[in-house]
Amino acid sequence: MSRTSHLIRRGQTWSARLRVPADIAGVMGRAELVQSLNTTDLAEAKRRLPGVLSRWHAEFDAARSLSAPKEATSARPGLTEAHIEMAVWEHYEATLRRDEAQRSNLPDEMDAEKAVLEIVDAAAARGMDLSDPLEVALLRAEAGAVRKQGKWHHYIRSTKLAELRKHLVRNELSLITHEVDAFLATHELALNRTNAGYKELARRMMRAEIEALERTLERDAGNYTGSPNDPIVRPPSPNPVAMIAPGETLAELFEVYARENPNSVKADTLNQARRDVATFFDCVGGSVGVEALIKQKVREWKSLLQLYPVKATETAAFKGQKFRQIIERNKVLGKPVLSARTVNRYLGGLGAFCHWLVDHGYIEQNPLVGMYLAKDKKQKTFPFTVEQLQVIFTGSLFTGCLSDRSFGNICKTGNIQIRDHRYWVPLVMLYSGARPGEIGQLLVDDVKQQDGRWVMHITDEVALEFAQDESITKSVKTSGSVRIVPVHDELITLGLLDHRTLMIRKGSNRLFPTATRNERGQMMEDLSELFSKYLTHLGIKQGRGLSLYSLRHTVTDALRRAGKYDHEIGLILGHERKTTTSIYGVLPQGNLDLRTELVAAIKHPALCLDHLKPL
Repeated sequence: MSRTSHLIRRGQTWSARLRVPADIAGVMGRAELVQSLNTTDLAEAKRRLPGVLSRWHAEFDAARSLSAPKEATSARPGLTEAHIEMAVWEHYEATLRRDEAQRSNLPDEMDAEKAVLEIVDAAAARGMDLSDPLEVALLRAEAGAVRKQGKWHHYIRSTKLAELRKHLVRNELSLITHEVDAFLATHELALNRTNAGYKELARRMMRAEIEALERTLERDAGNYTGSPNDPIVRPPSPNPVAMIAPGETLAELFEVYARENPNSVKADTLNQARRDVATFFDCVGGSVGVEALIKQKVREWKSLLQLYPVKATETAAFKGQKFRQIIERNKVLGKPVLSARTVNRYLGGLGAFCHWLVDHGYIEQNPLVGMYLAKDKKQKTFPFTVEQLQVIFTGSLFTGCLSDRSFGNICKTGNIQIRDHRYWVPLVMLYSGARPGEIGQLLVDDVKQQDGRWVMHITDEVALEFAQDESITKSVKTSGSVRIVPVHDELITLGLLDHRTLMIRKGSNRLFPTATRNERGQMMEDLSELFSKYLTHLGIKQGRGLSLYSLRHTVTDALRRAGKYDHEIGLILGHERKTTTSIYGVLPQGNLDLRTELVAAIKHPALCLDHLKPL
């Protein structure tokens, strides 16, 4: 088939046309490719045709590589964020260059007049009857098409812009896949169209073309000063495209870092960091390498984190959505966003990872230095007053509700007595200062007698006999959190030991078997949420400041009122205090007598719990 056969004429403008080979028609998503050559001159069209055909054949080769077995492409480098930046900017500029070339080929008034005369001469040479109204109308239409090429191209660009916007909203990529495949082929990258990196690249290139088409419409009005409004459409970073070696994407390097665990953090903290850092990987797009760790990228991520909703991954409205999509969606939903403290936690997770990367020579400096948000020095959690405690413990959660199945019925007074972890954990906190997660994970054997006194052993150790029981998992915040806390006399009076005996009779190894961990491995998150709603229902809580954790603050104030010093209080609350002396010896600080004395000092004057005591 000759090259000239790949030319078709639409109106007065020539276009290239090529049928897609049958073996890759499914991958390409179309049976034929057509592209305007932006010229009415046949000789010029023939000159421009080979370049278009050459690009299309490169796309065919790329499409064949997509459908090839994985073994054939496994050695090729992965798509990096630098690649994506390059593709976006190149596509933006190429679209504008094509537009400018098209404008330069539009006929001016003299060219249009000449073309009209040529049409008339050609009609006369064909023996057209100029007295026939129909023939004259056709002749005028052909001549008018020459003069209106600019308007016609404006219409085409406006239409494509509208369609691109619709496709972007629907996550439909068919209008851009041939451009994406051409870029991947040029840079010898192999990605299947179902790959998340491919889709991210395609969506960003669509946004680049939308920006470029908006500039072309501005040019139609004589405005050449416009610049991209979309923040992703910008010149690529000055650092060169780094090819990612096998096993050296950021996500893969993080797993190496996690296995080494250089800071010896506990598993829960490491898992939290993994989830936090994953939002950065999601933000920069696809499987990226260390070239993405630059100040510019971290700064953008930090700005977006301040718009990121709380518990986004646990919220049904955000299910299946990516980091940026969640933020856009929340602009409509208006759910609470991360606090500055939580944003700093995200930054800290990435910062610790980057410190390890610096130590191992992957990057030269940590981009998180100086990136943290200023801390709010105002206290965020407050203790309860005695009046508030009285309202809490005379409410339906503790005295009887309509049903324990839903929050609405828990808030209604009834005859159903809740006596699981929802009842006991707040009470144990009130008379021990222990963390809710520490209490929720207690085994019945952790509440035992020592030297004739009942104590709670708070530890992360699980006896060998329970090693196969997946429901039994323990963790503590720090090494200083492992401790012995005597059981307060008020808890014994309220029936805590009777509850322990009941659990043993039921064959439960756990003191509170209904207490569960969430998908992040955090114990008592469900109770924390329930308790906050309960406080709001009682009219105690308005905004931040009061929560389940306020009970620990309440205990701290009670001990201070009793004349106890903070270093003593820390023995009960599980606060780790680093001193030179603390690294000597192996015995824990504070004997049982001192701890018993501290717990006995936890008093809440004027608080009456007689209505909760067993008859």
